[in-house]
Amino acid sequence: MKKSLLLFVFAYCTGAAFSQTLFTYGGSPVDKAEFIRAYNKNKTPVADKEKAMREYLDLYVKFKLKVKAAMDMHLDTLPQLQYDAQSFRTQIEESYLNNEKALNDLTNEAFTRSQKDIHVLHFFVPVGQAPAPEDSLKAYTSINASYAALKAGKTDYDNLSPAAPVRVKYSDFGFITVFSLPYEYENIVYGLKMGETSKPYRSKNGWHVFKLVAERKAVGKWKIAQILLSFPPNVSEEGKRATGKKADSIYQLLIKGEDFGKMARWFSDDKVSYSNNGEMAEFGSGKFEASFENEVFKLTRDKEISQPFLTEYGYHIVKRISQSPVLSDRNDAANLFDLKQKIQQDSRINFAKDQFVKDIFKQVGLKKTGTVPDAELFRYADAVIANPASETANTTLYPSTGKTIYTYARSKLTVKDWLDFVRNYKGSGELYQGENNAALLEKFISTSVMEYYKKHLEDYNADFRYQMDEFKDGNVLFEIMERNIWGKASSDQAGLQQYYNDNKSKYLWNASAGVIVFNCTNKAIAEEARAALMKGKGWRKIAEESNNNVQADSGRFELSQIPVTIDTKVPEGFVSEINVNPVDGNISFIKLINQYSAGLQRSFEEAKGMVINDYQNVLEEKWIGELKVKYPVKINEIVFQSVLK
Repeated sequence: MKKSLLLFVFAYCTGAAFSQTLFTYGGSPVDKAEFIRAYNKNKTPVADKEKAMREYLDLYVKFKLKVKAAMDMHLDTLPQLQYDAQSFRTQIEESYLNNEKALNDLTNEAFTRSQKDIHVLHFFVPVGQAPAPEDSLKAYTSINASYAALKAGKTDYDNLSPAAPVRVKYSDFGFITVFSLPYEYENIVYGLKMGETSKPYRSKNGWHVFKLVAERKAVGKWKIAQILLSFPPNVSEEGKRATGKKADSIYQLLIKGEDFGKMARWFSDDKVSYSNNGEMAEFGSGKFEASFENEVFKLTRDKEISQPFLTEYGYHIVKRISQSPVLSDRNDAANLFDLKQKIQQDSRINFAKDQFVKDIFKQVGLKKTGTVPDAELFRYADAVIANPASETANTTLYPSTGKTIYTYARSKLTVKDWLDFVRNYKGSGELYQGENNAALLEKFISTSVMEYYKKHLEDYNADFRYQMDEFKDGNVLFEIMERNIWGKASSDQAGLQQYYNDNKSKYLWNASAGVIVFNCTNKAIAEEARAALMKGKGWRKIAEESNNNVQADSGRFELSQIPVTIDTKVPEGFVSEINVNPVDGNISFIKLINQYSAGLQRSFEEAKGMVINDYQNVLEEKWIGELKVKYPVKINEIVFQSVLK
């Protein structure tokens, strides 16, 4: 009974505000859209749609009546139910505080970019955080000179603009793929056409120009092991040659069959991988220097070992372990999950978050009043930090403290709110990250608005409102059912006994048997338990000594409830073969005690579970009748017929 009610409750949902009224109960309307939403969440394929919908309408009417009765009793104000509702809200609200569309767009974008590797050149002029105007001009002039030279087709990349006031740094990124670069740079390079040069781009640390020089199908993921023989940066040529000879000696041992892992443990200077037989974490394009990756990608088969090759870190010997091609199925669930996890950990997720906040600003109608200039807000903020003990409501220190600077929905932000935020935020070593006042003002606005939005989610997100209403109505429904039906039926022993006496003919046994049922964790344990039983060992002893691997119980069951088939001619004491349920894999066998023919009377105790269930139905139908008198139900047949179309 409770299980079926639970399924119905979670199918329920309140509906849209502007549909036609399908029925009323005690004057309260229920519209067509609400009913359709609830029905569609619970519907199953049916042959007779009208019959199915009328049956569901009857259930839905009864549901609304019960909830109405519970609300009139103010059961929703019970402390435990309020606590439950708040706990549920806390569990689900975060899932509504993100931009799912933006996340999906980022996932699709990352998938598309993952399908190819691109070869990128980088030109860079560093700029300090607070450069002098003349230094800024020099940096800008220099990067533009390099940009012009690249556009003109010059390829002497180390010396593109010799007359530039600042030297432009050149680097070859080699082939990269998605997530190889910061998102702001990735957007630029993946937007370039073959051979195209990007316009100068100003980041926090300087000016950048990128050039796309090659593309290829993504090489996927590589798993390798390496032996690294490193040398210091100031090593002499003689030192390099000595290291090279040592690397060659190790290589000769490897190609003669020496174990690669052992050689890595003995000789590799890679402090991360040497203890793991030289094995490195799986990687793709752009993870390491191009000179290293190019040698790795030359290996064409698993277990192939490279000849020693030189990079700025030393001599490497690499063994290919495996290579996985890039996944090309856009609908591959595991790949999409992996991409989403990477996005959540990447700076690009801030794009989705920023877009979500902007959307919230529009929804709540955020407006700047303009009553207090930003320069004045920033001056007050500096004064508060200089004098943290000052009272932010003090109009002598802060003349504009009571003025409203932003409004949204049914709320506003004042200068005092701003100053309190600055003092609390800057005073927290864990929160403050050195933001300037302009950045703090943005954070103040977004934090305040998002707190308001979170508290009023029901006003802005219909799905959230539906889910909360479902939970609250379900909670009060369970409470009133426990009080009026379930608890009353279980405790009314006289009523149960009388109902049994009046309806004994309903509680007859079908063909049944007294059996001992054994349920086992696996087939081997079942065979061992069965063998012990056949030798005369007591069934309780078998279960006790099984370390919970055997569960055994005795009782009388109808033959249809027993996991094995029992022939009527089987003698008492019969032990069945082991049965494996094809649906749930449950492993069991039985021992037959005795058999009974069909039609025998169940005692009150034997029928008690069924009697309680039937008695609950009687009490519920009587209660529903009373509720329909208290809250008269009127169904609009014309609207119902429109639902059927």
